[in-house]
Amino acid sequence: MEQEIAADAREQVGHQGEETTRDGSVDWNGMRCVRAKSGGWFAGFLILLNQALATLAVSGIGTNLVTFMRVVMRQDNADAANHVSNWSGTTYVFSIIGALIADSYWGRYKACIIFQLLFLAGMVELSIASYFFLHKYSCDSGSGEGMKNNCSLPSKAETVIFYVSIYQIALGNGAYQPAITTFGADQFDEEDTGERESKNAFYGYFFLANNLGSLLSVTLLTYIEDQGKWTTAFAISTLAAFLGLALFAVGTLRFRHFLTSENPVVTVSQVVVAAIKNRHLNTPKQAEELYEVHGTDSSNGGRKILHTPDYRCLDKAAVMREPSTQPPSKPLSLCTVTQVEQVKCILRLVPIWLCSIIYSTAYSQMTSVFVEQARAMDNTISKFRIPPAGVSIFEIVGITAFVFIYRFCIAKPLSKRSREPSELERMGIGLIISAAAMVTAGMVERQRLKHAGSLSVLWQIPQYLLMGASEVFMYVTMTEFFNDQLPDGMRSLGSALAVASMSAGSYASSLIVTLVMAISCRGGDGSHGWIPEDLNKGHVDRFFFLIAVLDAVDLVAFVVLAKRYRQVKPATSVDLK
Repeated sequence: MEQEIAADAREQVGHQGEETTRDGSVDWNGMRCVRAKSGGWFAGFLILLNQALATLAVSGIGTNLVTFMRVVMRQDNADAANHVSNWSGTTYVFSIIGALIADSYWGRYKACIIFQLLFLAGMVELSIASYFFLHKYSCDSGSGEGMKNNCSLPSKAETVIFYVSIYQIALGNGAYQPAITTFGADQFDEEDTGERESKNAFYGYFFLANNLGSLLSVTLLTYIEDQGKWTTAFAISTLAAFLGLALFAVGTLRFRHFLTSENPVVTVSQVVVAAIKNRHLNTPKQAEELYEVHGTDSSNGGRKILHTPDYRCLDKAAVMREPSTQPPSKPLSLCTVTQVEQVKCILRLVPIWLCSIIYSTAYSQMTSVFVEQARAMDNTISKFRIPPAGVSIFEIVGITAFVFIYRFCIAKPLSKRSREPSELERMGIGLIISAAAMVTAGMVERQRLKHAGSLSVLWQIPQYLLMGASEVFMYVTMTEFFNDQLPDGMRSLGSALAVASMSAGSYASSLIVTLVMAISCRGGDGSHGWIPEDLNKGHVDRFFFLIAVLDAVDLVAFVVLAKRYRQVKPATSVDLK
């Protein structure tokens, strides 16, 4: 039924002769979108505001969560860093679930609404719980490390309530992220030259909105939290989440939508099973002899993908026992070329995705070890005290600056002379900058150890600026790349892969910290380990250098894989003639 609706929507003439979109997007009523009355920058701007407010809300929790774990939950440095990494990782894992549901069942708009409601509910629960939890022990008195002396060890029941609320936040925000990223890109017709340029620009502005929310969080909420007013900060975050949801609802009738497609898991399963069943059949030398439906659209209503020569074993799934152009009666015995190519698209991205994990491991240090490093430094300027997590404002400055530097000082001049760097080339540059950031952090830590905690926290500025620059080249580009290299019906999965990289990186960071502590505590450094309770007795510098070495090794592997990567584009009407 959905395929029939999709076909009708594509064939429909614009209302009263008005120009309609050409990418198959439909409006709220399931009719083909009129370009002037749907999507575009009005819808995109609402989504950018929504993202800024949602980021403000979740950053109000995540940015200073390691401090909350240490001060209120009474955990040591290593445990606090691991718990924050695990929470961040779980948030990102939920992105895969959200992407599958958005693409295959609810649609992206509905997924955005429902997951934002879950996110908002979790924020409300945390705000209410923190009021009773913190005021019971007067934990809101004092500031900074001094608060720790005012907090009693929480009971098991209170600990459970706290973790339930933050993991509900992880579910709501994590599952919503890939849907909102792709839904924002859906507002621009990539079949139109002007709107395609706007779509490419949207990814950069989306991350600017992301970081505007983070900026407000770092400058406002972390300061409030550092004063011990956790409940107030959580309430402000809750209000931001509510306003973001309200703004998103305003654009309901203006948004462009794409109909749901087949679950990627089902597609992969069908292709694998069909390829195994047909393993004894000879694969035709000509791709035209493989099975594909007639017309410009694939069997599930999306655009077709042209055949590619790699992963030839999967082509067995499209080998016909008898010539046919009708949909197969047994999908587990015969698949279309487009279905096979969809699976190939996923397989091609896996090695690139694996290489992004080490970058994400370095990235995750900003919310864990960087903050602990700042806490062991002199964080006062005159009479003003900078919260340990407050220095991360310079990561946001780095992102904001490099988004504009790249777009207007690098990309535009290069595109006029020859060509701008490809997505994979930009990702490689991001890995190099990330390694430089880790080396810088290690050098700063060595200086901090020499000055026994009297070194100014402002020395952290270069490492945050470098990580911000690396995020522009690596993470922003990775999201754009994964979205571009997956079929229409799997675009949310592309955004989820980028987010899932952060998940894997957070878990990898937690594992590395655990292994480093287990091994270094057996060394000759007084058995304190590299990341002890008192960082003055440890060697966090060696930890940063270790991450830099892993970045360098990862870069070599990435370059090799990037050179072998085959980019895939959907078939155009010209290709199909």
